[in-house]
Amino acid sequence: MRVGMHALAQSFGNLLVESFHYLALFAIGGITAWASVVAFLGMLEKGHVTVDDILLLFIYLELGAMVGIYFKTNHMPVRFLIYVAITALTRLLISDVSHHHRPDMGVVYVSGAILLLAVAILVVRFASSRFPSVQPSARGGRDGDES
Repeated sequence: MRVGMHALAQSFGNLLVESFHYLALFAIGGITAWASVVAFLGMLEKGHVTVDDILLLFIYLELGAMVGIYFKTNHMPVRFLIYVAITALTRLLISDVSHHHRPDMGVVYVSGAILLLAVAILVVRFASSRFPSVQPSARGGRDGDES
């Protein structure tokens, strides 16, 4: 009896966690889509598009792709987070240089951060190819995963 109640409680808890998980993913995906539409309409309203605007749309695209991959594979693609960070820093760099017209040490710091993130992508890709995470699939086989 006790084991049955424990199994039922665990099953119900897993259902609640999974439901919250999917609800949160839908919310994040919806907010990302809404923000990208608002940004796009703002670009149309301005009548011209800047490099900053295009990079902002790339950030939204990468966030949407990350949510989509998470829905399909149930794994967080770490590389996409790093891509978002690189794109955001590139956007900051271009915006800073184009608006202030005076490169200083801040440009070097941001460029160094971009280089560091690019190296992090290499490390993540090497680690995922060298040490793939293997999880059993629903059919009893084993599937590899690339981060």
